[in-house]
Amino acid sequence: MNLAIIKYNAGNIQSVLNALERLGAPAIVTDDAGLLRAADKVIFPGVGEASTAMESLRASGLDAVLATLRQPVLGICVGMQLLCRHSEENDTAGLGIIPIDVKKFPSGRAGLKVPQVGWNTIRDLCSPLFAGVAEESYVYNVHSYYAEDSIYTIARCNYLVDYAAAIQKDNFYGVQFHSEKSAETGDRILQNFLAI
Repeated sequence: MNLAIIKYNAGNIQSVLNALERLGAPAIVTDDAGLLRAADKVIFPGVGEASTAMESLRASGLDAVLATLRQPVLGICVGMQLLCRHSEENDTAGLGIIPIDVKKFPSGRAGLKVPQVGWNTIRDLCSPLFAGVAEESYVYNVHSYYAEDSIYTIARCNYLVDYAAAIQKDNFYGVQFHSEKSAETGDRILQNFLAI
């Protein structure tokens, strides 16, 4: 399988590469439009701040390339958020591939702090991406912003509010949590993505 990871100003590329290698699925890291279009699957990782990440995508022209991809694409964390229309993080226009907005968690309450850091459960799983994954499985999160719940939600989580833990529109999938750091559950989700 020809698997590509989008190279841009993202912080978790190496951990995604390591997770894929554990699964026996080596990938190339590239910002070459031709290689991305030729790949069987594309992973769009991300750690950091939305506006800086979008600036990096625009500077390289990858923002235009992403919208043209027809193979399965998986956005992870900020990669998922950038697939959306808009983020409240520094009032950032996203790629608009999935027409929903990303919002900041409300101020912490009930002993919960922002950002959400650590393990939380996912539920309402309704996609081949979650084949063999049990309801209320634990995944690892590090984020202050979340995608709103919508018709594109394929898994939910609750932290201060109910939000989309995963989304899908056509060939574009996104997970808010770090699948590459979510132990056996994360490995299963990555395997399922590779099988789509």
